Amino acid sequence: MNAKVKVARLSLLSNSTLIVMKLIVGLLTGSVSIISEAIHSTMDLLAAIIAFFSVKISDKPADSMHPYGHGKIENISGVIESLLIFAASIWIIVESVKKILNPSEIGSIGFGFIVMFISSAINYIVSRKLYKVAKQEDSIALEADALHLKADVYTSLGVGTGLLLIWVTKLNFLDPVVAIGVAIFILKEAYELLKTAFEPLLDVKLSDEDIKVIEDKIIKYSDVYCNYHNLKTRKSGHMRYIDLHLVFPDETTIKQAHDICDSIEKDIEQSLKHTDIMIHMEASEEASNCENCKVKCKNKFAH
Repeated sequence: MNAKVKVARLSLLSNSTLIVMKLIVGLLTGSVSIISEAIHSTMDLLAAIIAFFSVKISDKPADSMHPYGHGKIENISGVIESLLIFAASIWIIVESVKKILNPSEIGSIGFGFIVMFISSAINYIVSRKLYKVAKQEDSIALEADALHLKADVYTSLGVGTGLLLIWVTKLNFLDPVVAIGVAIFILKEAYELLKTAFEPLLDVKLSDEDIKVIEDKIIKYSDVYCNYHNLKTRKSGHMRYIDLHLVFPDETTIKQAHDICDSIEKDIEQSLKHTDIMIHMEASEEASNCENCKVKCKNKFAH
């Protein structure tokens, strides 16, 4: 079992436990903010389930039906997760407004905020583990799951603090107000996740930082080629795909050009993990009249 699957399974276990805790306490206290947290954790559990299966599928090697692999399943799972968060947020806001219009007493407040703080601590530990593996494996599905739990850390703290204030001030209307604040925070989280997960489905280019690394590695060998063009990049799950055309002096042999392409690919792969590079080799149309091309060819390959 690889690291991605292991940490996804840990997220499943922790979310399941917290949902049971929050639902029991929410029903005992009658607190809409605790129940909203239980709903939030349920969305986290669904996200964890989606992440668990998506990382297993995304690791499958390319096949005849999927020559570019299965990486985009992670992006699809991220989009689904963000839509689930949107739905949960709207439900929380609706129920909170109902609670404001029809206020009721909250019981066992002390028990409620203790459970919220315990939940926050557990989610903090699990989210740190998820983020660590997500960065190591460049997994959007695990990053999305970690983002869920990171949000849960703050919302659980917010709900716990709200319950503590209610216990001190006896102002029960603070409960649905805190719940609405939680929902707004979750909506922001959902938007950021949707943007991150959806863009690769449209084959958006790699980040400016990644492209700078790629160009620096290509330019490193500029003394043996004439120019490069048609640089195209995209991402599918954790895989980066890079295509470019490299123009060589006319006197360069196929083996010489191939060796240079191999060197460029290795340099890029050392800096950017999970990279698939396609370099199209071209001969310069002006090479026969280009003194610069002749000098490059003579200086580099004259052995």
